[in-house]
Amino acid sequence: MTPSVARLRLRGLILIAALSGCAAPTPPSTPLTEAPAWAADAVWYQVFIERFRNGDPTNDPTVADIQPYTPEPVPAGWTTTPWGHDWYALDPWAKTAGMDFYGSVSFRRYGGDLQGVLDRLDYLQDLGVTALYLNPINDAPSLHKFDARSYHHIDHNIGPDPEGDQAMIAAESPEDPQRWRWTSADSLFLHLVREVHARGMRIIVDFSWNHTGVNFWAWQDILAKGRQSAYADWYEIDAFDDPATPDTNEFRYRGWANVPSLPEWKKVGRPAGQTHGAISGTIVEPVRQHIFAVTRRWLDPNGDGDPSDGIDGFRLDVADVVPLDFWREYRRVVRGINPDAYLVGEVWWQQWPDSLWHPDPWLQGDVFDAVMHYQWFDPTRRFLAQAEPTLTATGFRAALDATLDGIRPSFQRALMNLTASHDTPRFGTAI
Repeated sequence: MTPSVARLRLRGLILIAALSGCAAPTPPSTPLTEAPAWAADAVWYQVFIERFRNGDPTNDPTVADIQPYTPEPVPAGWTTTPWGHDWYALDPWAKTAGMDFYGSVSFRRYGGDLQGVLDRLDYLQDLGVTALYLNPINDAPSLHKFDARSYHHIDHNIGPDPEGDQAMIAAESPEDPQRWRWTSADSLFLHLVREVHARGMRIIVDFSWNHTGVNFWAWQDILAKGRQSAYADWYEIDAFDDPATPDTNEFRYRGWANVPSLPEWKKVGRPAGQTHGAISGTIVEPVRQHIFAVTRRWLDPNGDGDPSDGIDGFRLDVADVVPLDFWREYRRVVRGINPDAYLVGEVWWQQWPDSLWHPDPWLQGDVFDAVMHYQWFDPTRRFLAQAEPTLTATGFRAALDATLDGIRPSFQRALMNLTASHDTPRFGTAI
């Protein structure tokens, strides 16, 4: 491994990744089997929208906005949490309700929004950032938004007109891409994309194609109509309710990591008994087509064949539980729209907390351009912070070499070498 591959340029503790290396001159478009050249020098900054900056207090979440996130009632007197609030101090409403910190923190909302990101683009550029990675911003009731209510709309609470956006979404036909409209939040997001590109920067967005939230429009139709729903075969449903047994609900389905609020899309063609890892299989056809339509919407918003007005790629959540045949088809769809788009998959725990997947099956030129490279972090912590079992300098180099075994140089340079993320302690804490 060359020093240029290993070197990390850190821009403060909240800068999540610095990817270094000297790329060859960028061709007019990237071959399908190669990573885009721009990714080799990208300095990434992760933005968790809800916690980044409240640029527009008029769109702050209300009790009605967050209630669908949990069956538990929102505590009486709930309000958004002031910016700069002591992280471990209880909000007044949490104290009144007798909640502890961990019981109350998921109810917290600070009101971060798209305007807050726009307000700080010059600041991010001054840090040396060249690419933004946004956690999910699809419409969803949670603070993390991995529980999508809709893939094809931006969350109404991070745009300028929450009530108007909700009304527009409610009047829409979500199953028909030809009838999708642009909400005020959608439009403001596209304005953000233009502003990012005007600064010579790139932007990717986080989506989960493995599961939705229980408020997703297709899932709601299933809850209302059961087996008669047009979307009954979209999800991993083991059993529907039997009306002949009024006192028993037999409805059973598969949620990601057994979380019932995150129902999984239905997979087909997987080897018997295998549900994750580098395995064959795909997602059912109607869901794939919906995902592809959403992908086209954000890569080429006006559909004119010029992707310059769209995002520059995707971070793909829990990618190791989605079969490879889907990802191969997805790569072809994405690169057919934007040949320079970047795909980074979340591929890490093979068996938590003992072993990580080696990323090479996902980095052969037919799936992703990169993974969120947590694989380098464990030996880095063991060497720099002397975490047990510790590593010598020689052992550290050997461990880093092992993480890159079988991965071509262009994909090595495109790896997202994380120094921290929404799923890990901050770099300063760990190192």
